[in-house]
Amino acid sequence: MRQRARLFAIPIVALWAGAAACAPATSGLADGVAPSDASPANLPVADPWVLVESTPEDSLADLKALEALHALEFKSLGKGTEHVRGVLSALDLGSVGAVFATGAEASGPRGGPASLEGPSYDIDVVSFADHQQVRYYEQFFLGPARDRFQIWLGRLPRYEGMIRERFRTLGIPEDLVYLALIESGYSNTAVSRANAVGMWQFIASTGRNYGLKIDTWVDERRDPFLATEAAGRHLADLYELFGSWYLAAAAYNGGAGRVTRGIRRLSLRDSVSDETFFHLSDRRYLRRETRDYVPKLIAAALIAKDPERYGFTRGPVLPPIEFDEITVPDATGLDVLARLADTVAIALVQLNPHYIRGVTPPNRSAIVRVPRGTGALVAQRYHDLPANERVNFVEHVVRRGETLSQIGKRYGVSVTLIRAANNNVHPQRLQIGQRLVIPVSPAARSRTAHGRAPSPQPVVSGVRHHAVRRGESLWGIAQRYGVRVDDLTRWNGLQRNDVLRVGQRLAVTAPGTE
Repeated sequence: MRQRARLFAIPIVALWAGAAACAPATSGLADGVAPSDASPANLPVADPWVLVESTPEDSLADLKALEALHALEFKSLGKGTEHVRGVLSALDLGSVGAVFATGAEASGPRGGPASLEGPSYDIDVVSFADHQQVRYYEQFFLGPARDRFQIWLGRLPRYEGMIRERFRTLGIPEDLVYLALIESGYSNTAVSRANAVGMWQFIASTGRNYGLKIDTWVDERRDPFLATEAAGRHLADLYELFGSWYLAAAAYNGGAGRVTRGIRRLSLRDSVSDETFFHLSDRRYLRRETRDYVPKLIAAALIAKDPERYGFTRGPVLPPIEFDEITVPDATGLDVLARLADTVAIALVQLNPHYIRGVTPPNRSAIVRVPRGTGALVAQRYHDLPANERVNFVEHVVRRGETLSQIGKRYGVSVTLIRAANNNVHPQRLQIGQRLVIPVSPAARSRTAHGRAPSPQPVVSGVRHHAVRRGESLWGIAQRYGVRVDDLTRWNGLQRNDVLRVGQRLAVTAPGTE
């Protein structure tokens, strides 16, 4: 049956009130993302995608910056105590605007009343812009985290139009788009030490509660579109509970139960409002990180919506995502679909970060995004593709002393692709005997793990044979030739649990066939 091609593109919207900022050329965004068998000539459709999402090194830099942000603790000034725990040792909050403004010397602090002359917000940023906690985190973004913040600003236009449109539909303030900045730096591959995942940093239980699939093949917390929908519905539910977007944000970070208990401890004469959050924070009725969460949001919004005011310069940014969608009926490698779309595998990985093994799930259909304008072509080519060519990956068993870089060189693929196909496996946590899925192109598949072309497979009495290579399994060989494991065992007189030997010859077609 011919596969359906569904055309889709998010609105091309860049809602910057000021100038858009970007990652500098030295940021590492373009490093090490293309497989070794790719060339610029193969990138007519998805060229921008080769330069976008984060490399492992970039993700590590994100993690360090975000951990430093969460480690900071604002303490009331003027008490003769250390002001912070973590990166900053002391702050001159009155100097923030003057130090980081460009051009003529600033006449006053940035944010607060000055913001009335600039962008408007649909959350109450202006009322709290001069709050000491807000100014404190403003200092962090403009100081120790400045380079990283600029990279995050460069990622923002890729998703901003989509997030704002979805929030608008759900009746949520669009400026809560900046929550994703302080959660993940707009990274779909972000993983916290608490195992919160994706741009919106869902833990597994909350993600599942909002309809996100999470299993060994798919983690929709990494899907920016599905995760944004889930985050929006979660925030809407929290607002309905508390009646304040800042309390909803606090509950998003620290849990609704803790915020509820904190409110009960307050002696409120008036109804709950955004100001209530700061009452809870001042009385330490919330966890440390949650007390600082809303000030971080306000500081991020002030800078991100008016970056030129804070000294960030205009430059190239990541464009909004445009793509088509096709439906595939069974396990299909993203590298295979990339070949059908005349692009490189990393383009499909970045369009489909939720397929964590680089392949769609077996035994069920799946929707896959392909570069805009290629949907009908890929669907037709997929329809004509033999079933045994729809999954292009091999299994590799880690040996003593091996690194991801060495493994990648053996198979002709990048470390980025290996990590994406193996649930973001950490390069320094490989274990001897660990099995890795290696997504490889047809050219790379023809090479052995040692980089040599394999010997031609003999055909004897009409039966095709395969010489077993190190790390291969019956399942992997069956996938490669489009046959069942039961057939392999029957043709070769084996049991499913038999150990294969390197060099062992297996019949991979039935007797009497070619």
